[in-house]
Amino acid sequence: MDKSEKITLGISIGDFNGVGIEIILKTFLDKRMFDFCTPILFGSAKLITAYKKNMDINLLFNGIRQVDAAIQGKFNVLNLWKEEFEVNLGTPTAESGKFAFLSLEAATEALAKGEIDLLVTAPINKENIQSEEFKFPGHT
Repeated sequence: MDKSEKITLGISIGDFNGVGIEIILKTFLDKRMFDFCTPILFGSAKLITAYKKNMDINLLFNGIRQVDAAIQGKFNVLNLWKEEFEVNLGTPTAESGKFAFLSLEAATEALAKGEIDLLVTAPINKENIQSEEFKFPGHT
């Protein structure tokens, strides 16, 4: 990697009814973060827009459909789904578990392919991420 290139940082959303997205968005309000990396949140522009409005967070983002469309100096959001969802802060749901899994799956796939350099995972709920396809004992 050339020294002028920033690390491409993948970020999975975790359980969107938890604290993860709020922490991620508030972290990137500090513009110095963009000196270190080009962030890509694996989620949904609709979800981030809802969070920004609910939390009164003024962070501009760049919606993208593929990882290589990420722009340095911007908070990039990779749109993984178009389905509607309901945010219920503090209440884990099967729906938030489903989207946590989709985010984690896409982010780990991008990491395995070398499309991102690092992966940070927001907190997940061990109970609501379980499914027939994904039996997860936990990561802690």
